[in-house]
Amino acid sequence: MENSEVLTDLDVASASNTTKSVMKKLPEVTLAFWIMKIAATTLGETAGDLFAQTLKLGYFLTTIALFLVFVVTLVVQLRSSRYNPFFYWTVILSTSMAGTTMSDFMNRDASAKYLSAGATRLGWGPQGLGLGYPTGAAILISILLVIFTVWKLSGMTFQIRDIVSFRGEALFWSAILVSNTLGTSMGDFLSDSSGLGYAGGALLVTGLLGVLLALMKVPAVPNVLLFWFAFVLTRPLGATAGDFLTKPVAKGGLDLGTAGSSAVLLAVLFALMGYAQVRERRSAARPAGEKPGPVTRRAG
Repeated sequence: MENSEVLTDLDVASASNTTKSVMKKLPEVTLAFWIMKIAATTLGETAGDLFAQTLKLGYFLTTIALFLVFVVTLVVQLRSSRYNPFFYWTVILSTSMAGTTMSDFMNRDASAKYLSAGATRLGWGPQGLGLGYPTGAAILISILLVIFTVWKLSGMTFQIRDIVSFRGEALFWSAILVSNTLGTSMGDFLSDSSGLGYAGGALLVTGLLGVLLALMKVPAVPNVLLFWFAFVLTRPLGATAGDFLTKPVAKGGLDLGTAGSSAVLLAVLFALMGYAQVRERRSAARPAGEKPGPVTRRAG
């Protein structure tokens, strides 16, 4: 049996079948999926920095606002009866933006290392907990392990294709939010503290993703585990890529600015979401029993 079957089609009963049918709520895991994930996480980095740093709202206030945005988008997604690309990727984007400022609030403080020259504060409220990237990452890994433990004890499958209940999807999105926050901490550590710089950090994460891709061919390695590792790692890739686009040239970035970079990335993401929506409508309009192609792998 091919190892990648962990991400195969969600079994939906045909109209002529009397068995229970399940409506797909999550997207196909294809190359387009990962491109959109990286675009969304990179945009989450630049947009989070835009609100917290460029507009000087601060990490605390921005985190509260973006977490509320996440809750609203999540409610829309959970209430949806089927997969809608705009709903799904809006939640991914909101978790990426909230994850950026949540990570920054946990790891940073009002020291000169994190503020522009001459600045003593960044927005209203607490400036940050100043835990540092290693401590922040350890806390987030612990929270993520707790979520997966609760998930395991609930008896629900970890296979993404079989997430069909409200509770299962709530656990899925909780893991997504924490993994995106963890990925931001990892990305910031690679960019700021590892000595690799923005481009070096992005290249390292890209290499690790290549290793995960190779491990898909190893039968002993569960693809569910590889999926979650890849999902976490695409976040530091987005974080380092976002920093590379926005940070000053003197620090190794391209200095394109958070506003301009966010606008371009948002346009790219919306274009991809539109393409995904068209594909979904074509799939829904396909006559019953007609197959879309030789093999279609799904994760919902």
